[in-house]
Amino acid sequence: MTRNLKIAIQAAIHAGKEIMQVYATDFSIESKTDASPLTLADKNANDRIMSYLVTTDIPIISEENKQLLYTERRDWEQCWIVDPLDGTKEFIKRNGEFTVNIALIENGSPILGVIYVPVTRTLYYTSPDGLKSFKYILESEVESIAHILNNGNEIFPMAKNESPIKIVGSRSHLNDDTKKFISAIEANYNVEIVSKGSSLKFCLVAEGKAHLYPRFAPTMEWDTAAGHAICNAVGVSVIDVITKEPLRYNKENLLNNYFLVKNREGRII
Repeated sequence: MTRNLKIAIQAAIHAGKEIMQVYATDFSIESKTDASPLTLADKNANDRIMSYLVTTDIPIISEENKQLLYTERRDWEQCWIVDPLDGTKEFIKRNGEFTVNIALIENGSPILGVIYVPVTRTLYYTSPDGLKSFKYILESEVESIAHILNNGNEIFPMAKNESPIKIVGSRSHLNDDTKKFISAIEANYNVEIVSKGSSLKFCLVAEGKAHLYPRFAPTMEWDTAAGHAICNAVGVSVIDVITKEPLRYNKENLLNNYFLVKNREGRII
């Protein structure tokens, strides 16, 4: 697992470098079949990540790869789930709130996760055993993985319900269902909305900068797997609002149900 973590961190950092090279240009924007945006940064980051992860001999699900039929995937005990550029809309807006997401899944559950923020060179990652999560800000992309792992700062969620209750809301997806959820919390607490793009919303809860992240809008497995792993490691749950169980991965349908991210020790809901 230590080897896999090192490979995932290297892949994320170098993908981030590819992304920033495109970010500095007057890049063009394409549309996928589902009308979502695609840039050269998505493609280049995916190519770089694949070049690292293929060395692990673990199968890969990536947003930018051709998706295999479930009949080919269902017997996988492990797989990587990758979003080479999470927050393409944020990338296009040039607000810096986009990430590289890499997660290792075992029997449907995330056991290792890496999230890298290229603009700020901020790295979030789990320990090899998936029981702790860390944050590290790189001075440059050439720092050794050993130095990063030895100098990461362990992160923790909020220990108690301090007022106001901070609820993470997407800049693009604060819909009616989310507004209703927030209104119910406001009946008993003062509420502050914390806006953030991409998988950084998971990180806000994991590192104690927010209490809750309700996501009552569509997401895919590659949007959530790395953040889920990082949250799991610090005692934060990512709960499917339909099944009332943690989100599952490598499903037949890679679309997630709505979910709620919350500290397992919380008493808010």
